[in-house]
Amino acid sequence: MIIIDTDVLIEIFDKQSIKGDLALKKIEDTGEEIAITSLSLHEILYAIHKYGKKKIKGIEQLETIEFNRDDAILSSKLELQCEKKGKKVARTDTTIAAVTINRKAKLFTFNQKHFKIISGLTLL
Repeated sequence: MIIIDTDVLIEIFDKQSIKGDLALKKIEDTGEEIAITSLSLHEILYAIHKYGKKKIKGIEQLETIEFNRDDAILSSKLELQCEKKGKKVARTDTTIAAVTINRKAKLFTFNQKHFKIISGLTLL
């Protein structure tokens, strides 16, 4: 399974983005199932509502993985591990990482530098 990060979703749903087209092809070429996290869904919908953008057709139909108790436990540990390494990682990034790790999935993100410090996370 591939979990798609918010930044990749933005590019994919931008009809004029070559980067998004290439990302979609890369995902399709894997043949793997895809999903997003409830956190990414929140980020996308927040931006749509805040900036009065047109709703993205199909965004709410994507398989959405909820953030649960086990994810909260792991994300708190990941955030602390990053701090001990001297790197401040956004809480949303550690929560998305925890969801991905706990599902034994891969994370597709353009923000590799945000996530590469997180141990146990497979990036696409």
